[in-house]
Amino acid sequence: MNILSESEALEKDDAELKEITDLFVETLSVGEDVAILLAQEGFTTIEQVAYVPISELEKIEGFDEKLVNELRERAQDKLLIEAISTEETLDEHGPEEDLLNLKSVDEELAYSLARNGINTREKLAEQSVDELIDIEGLNEEIAAEIIMEAREIWFEEDNK
Repeated sequence: MNILSESEALEKDDAELKEITDLFVETLSVGEDVAILLAQEGFTTIEQVAYVPISELEKIEGFDEKLVNELRERAQDKLLIEAISTEETLDEHGPEEDLLNLKSVDEELAYSLARNGINTREKLAEQSVDELIDIEGLNEEIAAEIIMEAREIWFEEDNK
């Protein structure tokens, strides 16, 4: 159990607020005042800014329709650029043959894994179900199955 004093808790909250504020300033090209308001209202990711209903953003004091639309557009543009960049790197860092050769991993799933930095059998074997269930095309059962298949080589090496 981790017990923090009141001052430690406040410092931790301040550090988290600063981190989120910096993220918004950098990625959305907004002033610190706008970034702080977003963070104080509970926004923590670019995805939230991009896809939360417009009415949620308009509830923030000082945010008008023009500002809300600009923020959403910037957030969506940033996410699109990140997605395109990820797809381009898949040409270089796509799934390796050993991952594609697993019986329970089809090509589509292999590319979903690679988009999340898991492009080899070994990297897949090192994962837990909890780390995989947010990946498109996976649920707990499939995640457990592919992890165990990826780990089979570990057990074969132990039996030699």
